Amino acid sequence: MAGVAAAAHPCLTRSDQPHSTAGSIGQCRPPYPPMQFSLESLAAVATILGTGLSILALIKSRDWLMFTSLPLIGVAIFAGLYARRERQALKSATVTVEGYSIDSLTAANLKRRVNRSLIIQEAHHIARIEGEDLHIEWTYAGYCRAKRETAMEFSVESAYAVTFADLDCSGFDLACDPAMQHQIQPVLIGTNGLSKKISVPFLEPLHAQQPFRVMLRCTLPRCMTFGFAYYTATLSFAQNRIRRSTVRLIFVGQKPRWVRVYECSPGKQPVLIKNLAPTRGQDGDSDYLDVIGDTAGQSARVYAFWRETN
Repeated sequence: MAGVAAAAHPCLTRSDQPHSTAGSIGQCRPPYPPMQFSLESLAAVATILGTGLSILALIKSRDWLMFTSLPLIGVAIFAGLYARRERQALKSATVTVEGYSIDSLTAANLKRRVNRSLIIQEAHHIARIEGEDLHIEWTYAGYCRAKRETAMEFSVESAYAVTFADLDCSGFDLACDPAMQHQIQPVLIGTNGLSKKISVPFLEPLHAQQPFRVMLRCTLPRCMTFGFAYYTATLSFAQNRIRRSTVRLIFVGQKPRWVRVYECSPGKQPVLIKNLAPTRGQDGDSDYLDVIGDTAGQSARVYAFWRETN
């Protein structure tokens, strides 16, 4: 599965600009109240009732009271263990960069699915930031390792709700249609929330060892604001390494004050690995290119940047 998350935070003044140095580590903290509160309450109530009934059964020597307390104690143990597992999952999935919670990536980590049918050899992301709008184009090339595959899934996340109908998505099967004459309408899979799964069907089903090259284009309107914002490129494939990947950020008009790249590995805190410098620019655009060789098949990079408020 290929994915990208884009988000922004409310406009901030220059004095609010976060500072960071190379090698700093993002901290993890829950961006919203723990989900396990009701389960822990249930466990506490069940424990109290079970203990009370057990004591009463011993005092009254009533077997039926003892048998009634056992299921309550079992419920308490189950609820407690489940709540603990959910709390640990939320803690490990939560991502914070530059002091800001990357909620879209947190949501993606909690529901991410790994693609096991396709082997990716090259992955290329292009993100064009134009005011509040984000235009993205992803191209993936590789081969099929399953007996048969009919589509490729992508993951699209944003901090602000953008409905699937507003994404203006289109896909292309470049292996069968290199001239891009047959536009493919992507299909929404599951819920239409902050984190969406989108499927791009191939023009013809893939078979084992058959090469493929697929492209997805989307526009996310009004998902970027000035001040601190970020773009996230994720990879979710069941393979150890991907030979080559690139991420290109194009800022239309105003140039960002800085662009910083954080690496987010599964189960680890995000780490600042580099500051990106513009490679070239034309017609008032600022171009930033990140070339990644031999990267992990399951990984994410957060491209944090700062644009001055208008």
